[in-house]
Amino acid sequence: MLPDRYVWFAWASAFLVPWLLAYVALPRHRKAMLWASLFTTPFGLTEPLFVPAYWNPPSLFDLARTTGFDIESLVFCFGIGGIGTVLYNILTGQTLEEMPPLQRRLPPHRLHRWALAAPFLAFPVLYPWPWNPIYPSIVAMALGAIAAMLCRRDLVRKTWVGALLFLAYYALFLLGLEWTAPGYIESVWNLAALWGLTVAGIPIEELLFAAAFGAYWAGVYDHVTWHSFPSGV
Repeated sequence: MLPDRYVWFAWASAFLVPWLLAYVALPRHRKAMLWASLFTTPFGLTEPLFVPAYWNPPSLFDLARTTGFDIESLVFCFGIGGIGTVLYNILTGQTLEEMPPLQRRLPPHRLHRWALAAPFLAFPVLYPWPWNPIYPSIVAMALGAIAAMLCRRDLVRKTWVGALLFLAYYALFLLGLEWTAPGYIESVWNLAALWGLTVAGIPIEELLFAAAFGAYWAGVYDHVTWHSFPSGV
C-alpha cells in the first residue's frame, strides 16, 4: 500500500494512462485532446479554493497543505481535459466536420461566445455564497453545458451522453482509489462540510462534478472550432 503522501500523485497520474493510449492509438483525436488538456491544466491552480474547504490531500513536498497549490492538480486537470473532450467521439466513432459559414450565422449562434463563457461568468457570482466551493463549480459547468445546448442544438446529444460517459469513466477511477487506498476518501475529503451522500463510498459531489465536467467539455472543442456532426443542425 502506498503511503498517503503518494496516493494523490499516483491517482492523478493514472489519468494519464488512458490519455496516452488514446493519443497514440487515435491520431485524428490528437489535436482536440492536446488543445483541451492544455486549456484545462491551468485550472489546477485553483486548488487553494478547495483546500481545505473541500478536501485536504497529502501531496508531494506537502505543498497542498502548506500552500494550497500542488503538482498533482495540474497533472489531474491535464489528464481529464483531453479525455473528457473526445470520449464521446471515440466511443461513437463519429467524425466532426467544419460547420458551413452560412450555418454559423443562424440566430442561436450569435450567443456563441456567451455560451462558452457561461461557467467563467457564473462561478465568481456563485462562489461567495455560503456553501462549499465544489457546489458553485458544479453549477457553473452545468450552466455552461445548458448554454452550449441552447446555442448549438447539434451538440445536445453529445452533451448529455458525454456527461454520462465521463461520469462512468471518472467513477471507475474513484472506485479504484477506494479499492487501492481504503479509508483515503474518508480521511482526505471534508465530508462533514458536504451533503454526506455517498455511492459505493464515493461522495455524491465527486459524481456530480464528473457529470457536469463531462457535459460541458464534451462540446467545447467543437464549439470553439465550429465543428459539427454531418447530421448536425
